[in-house]
Amino acid sequence: MASKLDEGSLALAFDGRPDLQNAIRQAAVGDNYIELFNHISLHICSLSPPSSEPASKKRRLDEGVPSRPANNGTSGKSTSNGTSSATGNDPVLLEIKDISVVIPQRKKYTLCFTSSHLYARLGDSPEPVAGISYAWKDIEYAFCLPVPEKTQKQYNYLLFPKNSNITPSKPTPGAPQIPEPLVFTIPDNTPKPGTISGSEAASASAVSDDYKTLLDWALATRLKAVGKGSFKIMQADPKLFASEQKQPHRPGEKAVFVKAFRGSKDGYLFFLPNGILWGFKKPLLFLPHERLAAVSYTSVLQRTFNLSVEVDTSSTEGGAVEESSEEFEFSMLDQQDFDGISEYVKRYGLADKSMAEQRKAKLHNVNTVKDEDGNVIGNAEAGELEKAAAEAEQAAMDEEDEDEEDYDPGSEGESEGSGTSSEEDSGDEDGGGQADDGDEEEDEEEDDL
Repeated sequence: MASKLDEGSLALAFDGRPDLQNAIRQAAVGDNYIELFNHISLHICSLSPPSSEPASKKRRLDEGVPSRPANNGTSGKSTSNGTSSATGNDPVLLEIKDISVVIPQRKKYTLCFTSSHLYARLGDSPEPVAGISYAWKDIEYAFCLPVPEKTQKQYNYLLFPKNSNITPSKPTPGAPQIPEPLVFTIPDNTPKPGTISGSEAASASAVSDDYKTLLDWALATRLKAVGKGSFKIMQADPKLFASEQKQPHRPGEKAVFVKAFRGSKDGYLFFLPNGILWGFKKPLLFLPHERLAAVSYTSVLQRTFNLSVEVDTSSTEGGAVEESSEEFEFSMLDQQDFDGISEYVKRYGLADKSMAEQRKAKLHNVNTVKDEDGNVIGNAEAGELEKAAAEAEQAAMDEEDEDEEDYDPGSEGESEGSGTSSEEDSGDEDGGGQADDGDEEEDEEEDDL
């Protein structure tokens, strides 16, 4: 008896695909093919769920919806510092609308000030945004700094919770999550009508000549209320440090920052009264003076140099101190700012280990400034670097004097006044060389830049 195609199984197995059903019917010529297609149809039917719901829908319902973690561990019932997060039920003392938050999320929010928290919310929601809730008592550092390279003056406010100012390059496995700081930007103008609300809006209006005055008052008031009366919002002081480079966007204003790379990320270094800050890209870094072990200058070239900062990262666990340190390097700083940074280091008594043994290799042959003919005309460094370079130059001169005493004009068959190979070797070791060598070195340095 001839085999027959099982139409019922075929229709069930390839439901919704009449094109496949027709193709199978046309190909099912002969008992062997018919039997094969029947087995395939029955197998597909055995894999289908007995329910009438689509397989994809049932599978999603069975697996459930995966939980979504908070952006920086500050949503939910507690923050990474163990402090309860803000809720929409907390009485709001002050609200400031349309504030541009940069970190942890780049978006415009309404900032809400309560007696215990500062948090951000969307305009149409009373609840705090997940990840942007900060307890006043957890704030460890606060800054107000100018935003670089803007035609119109703007300020960035930075609030660092406890243990958030230094992010290790290589986090320790099992270590608690580091909370993200808050960074938001304000313009240098007066808030528009309707921007401020809350129970303290009347008091805030009296100090609302501009956004900066308003925010300084609001932050200081709330921090003082939680026992941080001596807490200061640190600002850059041009008398303490100012770049030698002119700002193209605002030429009449001194730049209180220098451009610097951290790895492949470009950012800005601020030399402040209480430490060194790098921003404004994640991860932000603030290195307080009391944590600095050494400041060093490396890869010193004719136009740029690197700044290495060794930081004490020791921690206390169970009464025992676990000593550790980490070095952070900032690269491509402009040589015009070397003297100002060196003066800053000396002013605060920060250790200068530029000529330590492990750094000498990086400084050889790159720590002099030459004229167009390749002649050495001075040192690019200052302070300890200048002293060390002068000593090296004196040693090279003494060596050349010894070579000249042993020089025999007839031994090489050259005319008087031509240098010997020993003189050239001595000059090369000192990084000076002859005029032609100096030109080649200068060209290589400019190519590297």
